Amino acid sequence: MLRIAVLLVGLGQTLAYKNPYYAEGHSTMVHLFEWKWDDIADECERFLGPKGYGGIQISPPNENVIIWAQNRPWWERYQPISYKLVTRSGDEQQFSDMVRRCNDAGVRCVN
Repeated sequence: MLRIAVLLVGLGQTLAYKNPYYAEGHSTMVHLFEWKWDDIADECERFLGPKGYGGIQISPPNENVIIWAQNRPWWERYQPISYKLVTRSGDEQQFSDMVRRCNDAGVRCVN
């Protein structure tokens, strides 16, 4: 009897699990690192949402170190210096707009 109870509890927990990184009924995520926030929002509305993508991963949205070189390296985005939402992808307003538009298209935004 104890085995059945444990099995039922485990089954209940499995069914109750909700992954916040995907829209309901979707399980495909795409990486959009280094994209501009406005371009991501357009992509969510035009392609990702209608094609059933459930989530996107983006570059960190907070202000980061700027490495002045001929070509700025991708990894500078992972050197945060503040919590300001200002990067080469856009500003706080553009970020907020992108998240709203992607969510409206059924695509969750993760960084």
